[in-house]
Amino acid sequence: MLYFAYGSNLNHERMKERCKNSKYIKNVFLDGYKLSFCAINGNYGVANIVKKTDSKVPGGIWKISANDEKELDYYERFPTKYTKDFFTLNGVKVMFYIIKRQYSFKSPQRWYVDIINQGYKDCKMDREYLKKKLTHYNIDL
Repeated sequence: MLYFAYGSNLNHERMKERCKNSKYIKNVFLDGYKLSFCAINGNYGVANIVKKTDSKVPGGIWKISANDEKELDYYERFPTKYTKDFFTLNGVKVMFYIIKRQYSFKSPQRWYVDIINQGYKDCKMDREYLKKKLTHYNIDL
């Protein structure tokens, strides 16, 4: 199965701890979404993508096993916190997690931003996108 990561799961060390069989493939942009930080009855925001026309969010494609998916489901608290959605990339179905329930936009904690920032480095992604999103929360990289 292919999995699209856009937050802390871009971090290669974290993914290897969580998903032993995972293999990073490449970076892609998902059209029609933007990165946000959201909370469900929480004190701080976690990465989420929100539908937005004429926008795109960068992320990494991972090949994962069925066991890896179970581990991610547990980590992402599926289906309580995150639900799953799918898009097609070159004719192949790609899964991603998204918060669809009622949420509020909240600032992420520094340690969490550092994990995501390392993920952008690991995937050799342009960190300007992340920097721009974090300025809204007065957080520097």
